[in-house]
Amino acid sequence: MDNSLPPAEELALVDRELARLDARRSQLLARRAWLIQVLYAPAAPTAPGPRPPVADSTPRSAQNVLLTLGGTLLTIAAIAFTLVSWGSMGIGGRAVVLCAVTSAALAAPVALLRRGLVSTAESVAALGLVLMVLDAYALHRVALPGTDGLGYTAVAAAVLAGAWTAYGSALSRLRIPLPAAVAVGQLPLPLGVLAAGGGPTAFAWVALLTAAADGAVVLWTRPTAVRITAATGAAALGGWALLTGGWLSLTSPWSGAALLLAGGTVTLYAAWRTPMLAVAASALAGLAAITAVGGLLRSAVPTDWTVPAYVLCGLALASLWRLGAAATTGPAATATAGNGRTGSGQPTSEAGAPAPDAGLAADSTGLPNGVRLGLAGAGAGVAALGIAWALPPVAAGLLGPMARTTEVWSGEHADRVLASFPGTAVLVLAVAAAVLAVLPRLWARCGALALLWALLTALPVSLGLPYAATLTLQLLTSAAALACAVRPGPLLRGLRRSEAGQPAAAGGPGAPGAQGPGIPTASVPTVSGTAAQPAGATAGTTQTGPTAPMAFSAPFSAPAPGAPWPAWAAPRPRPQAPAAEPGAVLGWIAYAGGLASAVSALALALDVRAATFTVLGVLLALLGGVAVFGTGARRMIAACGAVLTATGLVVAVAAAGGFADHWTALALLVVPAATAAVGAKARPVALPVEITGAVVALPAFGLAASRPAFLALALAIGGVIAAATAARPERRRFASWTAAVLFLLATWVRLAVWEVATPEAYTLPVTVPALVVGFLRRRRDPEASSWTAYGPGLAVTLLPSLLAAWTDPEWPRPLALGVAALTVTLLGARFRLQALLVLGGSVLALDGLHELAPYVVQAVGALPRWLPPALAGLLLLAVGATYEQRLRDARRLRDRVARMR
Repeated sequence: MDNSLPPAEELALVDRELARLDARRSQLLARRAWLIQVLYAPAAPTAPGPRPPVADSTPRSAQNVLLTLGGTLLTIAAIAFTLVSWGSMGIGGRAVVLCAVTSAALAAPVALLRRGLVSTAESVAALGLVLMVLDAYALHRVALPGTDGLGYTAVAAAVLAGAWTAYGSALSRLRIPLPAAVAVGQLPLPLGVLAAGGGPTAFAWVALLTAAADGAVVLWTRPTAVRITAATGAAALGGWALLTGGWLSLTSPWSGAALLLAGGTVTLYAAWRTPMLAVAASALAGLAAITAVGGLLRSAVPTDWTVPAYVLCGLALASLWRLGAAATTGPAATATAGNGRTGSGQPTSEAGAPAPDAGLAADSTGLPNGVRLGLAGAGAGVAALGIAWALPPVAAGLLGPMARTTEVWSGEHADRVLASFPGTAVLVLAVAAAVLAVLPRLWARCGALALLWALLTALPVSLGLPYAATLTLQLLTSAAALACAVRPGPLLRGLRRSEAGQPAAAGGPGAPGAQGPGIPTASVPTVSGTAAQPAGATAGTTQTGPTAPMAFSAPFSAPAPGAPWPAWAAPRPRPQAPAAEPGAVLGWIAYAGGLASAVSALALALDVRAATFTVLGVLLALLGGVAVFGTGARRMIAACGAVLTATGLVVAVAAAGGFADHWTALALLVVPAATAAVGAKARPVALPVEITGAVVALPAFGLAASRPAFLALALAIGGVIAAATAARPERRRFASWTAAVLFLLATWVRLAVWEVATPEAYTLPVTVPALVVGFLRRRRDPEASSWTAYGPGLAVTLLPSLLAAWTDPEWPRPLALGVAALTVTLLGARFRLQALLVLGGSVLALDGLHELAPYVVQAVGALPRWLPPALAGLLLLAVGATYEQRLRDARRLRDRVARMR
């Protein structure tokens, strides 16, 4: 045997192949045994047993209801005894009764718990707690009647909270005492401050202190009911403290700042220790910090600088996200990739998945991810509110010129809008745009671009710029925005590679062989002990050795009964929606801003004649440049806008020259003529340009309607333009019909101007071309129906002529109509054309009836009165005698007519 391998290597290769085959055989045998067991397993007969009756309620729920009702009744009885029957007993009897009942109610749960009666012990313990409250009330009424109510209630609440805490701790199986102690523990400090005459500030401080104690209970206790009660109290009292601090920041900034910062610190600590509430709690802490610092700045700066101060505080807090993101994506994060951390700075397990406490992972700033996100979200929210506050000048600068209060070209300008609005709005927009421009993210770059456009739009309103400066700034803004829309490349500088549309670096995210976060990079061992191919390997990748017949990505083992068969084929990748191109997104934003500024500048330019011509010329040049150098839909929109701008320029010239409406209409037809000429060469934008030009022709016809002679001329010119467009093969079908319609309308208008009342003069110009077209179609397609080919053309002339003949007292028109109808009928019978036969015969019969009607009336008047009934009877007898023959003749005639085309 001739083999190029050495014997030792060939032997090793054979051993490996045999091991693979043995493993494969073992797997198939195990699968076969399981399939046989599933297919041929005997079904064990199961005799249906009697179904137990379904109870309306479980014993446990019924017991709870009974215990609750019993405890409630005892509580009501104790209250009634204390409040109503108290005066009928002496001081000794009162003390003995209350002490005895309370002691018994508190001691009974001990014995009940020993016997396992937990629910009963809960009910009796609840009764004991209520009796302790009644004892405190009785003590105040009898022994301490002169004590201040609020102060006594605060002390009593503190004593009860301590006693119930000790009682619940001693009897840990009871679930009511500890939550009740936490609920009563909310009262001592607030009621003590109210009893001491403290104001809102002191009450807010003690509320915050109580909320902090509740937070400690939430963090360091285990019973769920206790934690829920403490969390509710912390939320209520802490929220009241923060709201009070916010109010104080407006009236007393230093007092409010201290309270807000303390509350924010407590909330931030809770967010740090509670991953589930990290984002919400840290966001609340961030808002408190911004309110505190912003309130201090507000008291030190003028009124117009209040919102910028808050915005600066919000941006400073939002920068924490940028710092953390830079830390997690920088070299430090890369260095920690091999130390059990993912690329986002979260700890990972040995398999590469995030650890359970990933929400607590902190970056190099020392803040957990959830806390950093909440703080940054609070700062971003405040900045967004500041930007919303700065938007009215933008709306005034954009829409103000459109709400005209003066005449066009009057030289007068409208009054300033929002003259009293703070001028620092543009500063807010500028700072926000600068901050967003620094972030290397697409959404930030889009926001920065929009804010920059808003800044330039609001600048004239905020600074009170004069008319010429405002108009110049709007034109410059439009030009810059349209230039960025055509060439958005400079806007992409500084973006991440993945967002700028550039391929990622080798081995980085998105590389062909890169794996997602949490996926281990170690290869999976196979049965033969060799390493399987990594996930990024292709089908053509080979293993160690000259040949690799089959490799398995997991050890062979028999699947569990009912488990699916391991998939051999690679899973199909999920289809993903194509991401938007960053350049296209930025280009559209810039394009929308440029068009909006252009429209606003044009509306503003209508105040002065020279400004109108200047703006129209500049906009025509800008839009024409975008139509030439742009791409896609932006190019088409710009081309249509250029046509409309040219239309406005023509109207402005006509208005400046004092043209009448009909002369202005003729001047407007220059626009569709120009678009037809441009469309022959500008192929990418030919169709939208020509459609826009055709739309411009409609108001031209409307302006010429006051002078019918000029309307006919305008329609004729439109027909010439359409006929010239029809010379191009791709426009021939639609443009030719348009030209025919325009020429026909021009002819009709001209005939109306000449006061021609003959209907044939209006219908024959339609009939002759229609019949020619129908003849050509029938010649090309002999199976075409005659109604489609000749019906419309014949009906346009025959029907109006028939109506005119019936009202015409002279004989030439009916005679000519009859001859024409007879000719059409004979042609239909000769060539077996149904439309000609039916239309011609019907018109001929009606025309003949119209001519014979006077003579028939005269003849009937000359006959005796009995003769018409007699003739009618004879006719009916003749028809009845030959009914079957006449019916067969009618059916034969119908079939012959139906067989015609």
